[in-house]
Amino acid sequence: MIKVLEPGLFSTIQDLGRKGYRDKGVPLSGAMDSHSAALANTLVGNPEGAAVMETTMTGPKLQFDGETVFAITGGSGSLMLNGEEIQPVRAYKAKRGDILDMGRSNNGLRAYLAVRKGFRTVEVLGSRSWYVPLTPSSHLKKGDILPVEVYSGELPKSRRVPKPVDFSKKRLKACKGPEFTLLSTQQQRQLKTGIFTVAKENNRMACQLNENLLPHEMSILTSATLPGTVQLTPAGKMIILMRDAQTTGGYPRILQLEEEAICLLAQKHTGEEIMFSF
Repeated sequence: MIKVLEPGLFSTIQDLGRKGYRDKGVPLSGAMDSHSAALANTLVGNPEGAAVMETTMTGPKLQFDGETVFAITGGSGSLMLNGEEIQPVRAYKAKRGDILDMGRSNNGLRAYLAVRKGFRTVEVLGSRSWYVPLTPSSHLKKGDILPVEVYSGELPKSRRVPKPVDFSKKRLKACKGPEFTLLSTQQQRQLKTGIFTVAKENNRMACQLNENLLPHEMSILTSATLPGTVQLTPAGKMIILMRDAQTTGGYPRILQLEEEAICLLAQKHTGEEIMFSF
């Protein structure tokens, strides 16, 4: 078990998503930065899709109730185990009573904590990802007890580990969306050459951008959307759907981000710059 001494700003349990239910209106959910989540799992010897803890900006303080192996990846900051600094992207052993303080993220927005055999929280529709109203919890709270299997074995043997993503990169790779061709030449040029900044309206459902394209009067029927779909409102505002987003929408879908680009965007703080590459 792991006890939550301090919950951090917004910490949840996520795996790689709740697949197969989008036709019922159920969002995919899952780790915002799937690459960092999979990397953390690899470091502790788990399958890539095991449930991890996702933290946002400020991480929690946790107490281990038994032995295990853990690793932290993503936008980690000052990491402390029993008051001693530890490093990200490296596996460590924890014993009963150890206290992990994940601190504030500084080189990215979200960090990922993996423990050996994964977090054993309740499984709903084939996934342990937290998403209210499907799951009883929306985020960690002080005093929460998280089920974790005791593991007293050795650290995983050295093996090839994927390289962490450079979160300072600005270019988001994308392909043209179904309504891209409805954009004017000027709007397409704005999209291709513009530098945009992440707005404060930025969460697990969607990320808005501060800069607008030219307004439009396009109208489409409500159509399927995915994480990474870039929607354009009539006023020219761009809304990029993220992991907890709705499954359909009525705004033109002008771009679709690649998986790597979704992961990169998930690590951007408010005000950081991005550009589209398509």
